[in-house]
Amino acid sequence: MTRTSRRSFTAYRSKVKTIRQLKPILSRLRKRSERIVFTNGCFDLLHIGHLRYLQRARRQGDRLVVAINSDRSMKKIKGPLRPLLLQAERAEVLAALSCVDYVTIFNETDPLVVITALQPDVLIKGGDWGKNEIVGRDVVERHGGRVRRVPLVKDVSTTRLIEKILKL
Repeated sequence: MTRTSRRSFTAYRSKVKTIRQLKPILSRLRKRSERIVFTNGCFDLLHIGHLRYLQRARRQGDRLVVAINSDRSMKKIKGPLRPLLLQAERAEVLAALSCVDYVTIFNETDPLVVITALQPDVLIKGGDWGKNEIVGRDVVERHGGRVRRVPLVKDVSTTRLIEKILKL
């Protein structure tokens, strides 16, 4: 690994934070009147749908925090064969995206604990979620934040990619 690639690797890894580490960082950013955008998901096998979703999310504010399900919580949601990529790998890939400012990992099956702890100004979910189904909506709106749904890229999903690979 060259010095430049080591520096890049370290820069990406420095964007991965625990919730405890993120709280004071976000507090400082808010004091500078920066708007914090939050989204979450599994992000197993990053694809064009994920990229466009995250880019749209980022445009809703000044900083984008992405919370990913841990390997353990993902198994509970998606079953014993998932994730395909380990949480550290998924976090690093997301951190390498210029539209993502911070990545955190959570163990619960939904992000309510993270949303409550971080109090984002904008909560983003995919258009496949009904407004009343969005976990943490009440927490965000209670402190004056906004909830936005972002349209998904048609016919693109990790599940579809897996199915396509298995057919091959």
